[in-house]
Formats: sequence, structure tokens, C-alpha cells
Amino acid sequence: MTDTAAPSAPTQGHGDAEPAAPRQRSGPTREQLAAWRSFLRAHAAITRALEAELVGEQDLSLASYDVLVQLAEAPGRRLRMTELAEAVLLSRSGVTRLVDRLEKAGLVSRCRVEGDGRGVAALLTEAGLGRLRTASRTHLRGVAQHFVARLDDADLHVLDRISRRLAD
Repeated sequence: MTDTAAPSAPTQGHGDAEPAAPRQRSGPTREQLAAWRSFLRAHAAITRALEAELVGEQDLSLASYDVLVQLAEAPGRRLRMTELAEAVLLSRSGVTRLVDRLEKAGLVSRCRVEGDGRGVAALLTEAGLGRLRTASRTHLRGVAQHFVARLDDADLHVLDRISRRLAD
């Protein structure tokens, strides 16, 4: 898939008193695509580093860590499988396979949802909670090193505001 920008319309210079009118275009400008690509590269670089550290030090994937975090933060340390899939941004089949592996490792168990004969939830086990606590040291150190340390407080505030807007 390629994303090429159409030639952009002329804009007013930086010294002009009035800002340029919003562009009516079918696609992003070259500058907008450059920002998009920078965002993707930054996200990929940070997640690759966090994944490598978790796998190397804890033998735990970033996706598995995310499942454990979501369950630890959920009421009763349990979530329906569909809710878990939404929370970790995986397909239902993807989260099912991941929970299968975590269940074999004793970190998660499955249980029925009360009042729903077909509903199944994932439940964080005590072993899973312990594994999460241990892995969190590696993960949080990586977040501090690869993300927080590279930005000042103003950058973090702006990024938080922008990320919340994009997520909504």
C-alpha cells in the first residue's frame, strides 16, 4: 500500500496576519503524511524495544503482558473474552489463542459468566498476578527509558492531549 500526497495548494507565509483557510482536499499533504509516518515509526520503535526487553528478560510477549494488565485492572480481575479482545485490540480469535497459551502457563483461567450460559470470561490467577508484578519492573523501566526520558513535561502534556483526541 502506498500513500502519496497530491500536490498541495499554496499557503500563506509565516509572516501573514491571517492563517490560511482550511484546505479542501481528498487526501493528506506531504507534510501531513510525514507526520503520520513519524508517528508510526516512533510507535514501532518503542513497541519493538519494549517487546524485546519483555521477551528477553521475562519470556513474556508485550501482548501477553497487556492481557495480564487488563485483567489485573478489571473488577474481580476478570473480563469477558469479547471485552478483553477490545481492550487489547486483538481479534476474538487472536485473544482466544493468546489466552489459551496464558492458561497453559497457569497465568489465566477461564470461567463462565453468571447469568449467561454461553459467556466465557478470562480470570487472572494468583500466578498471573505475580508474573505481572515481576514483568512490570522490566516494562515500566522500558517505558521510562524509551518514552518518558526522551520528552519533557510540556511534550508529554501535548502528546497526551493529542493521543486522547485521536483515541476518541
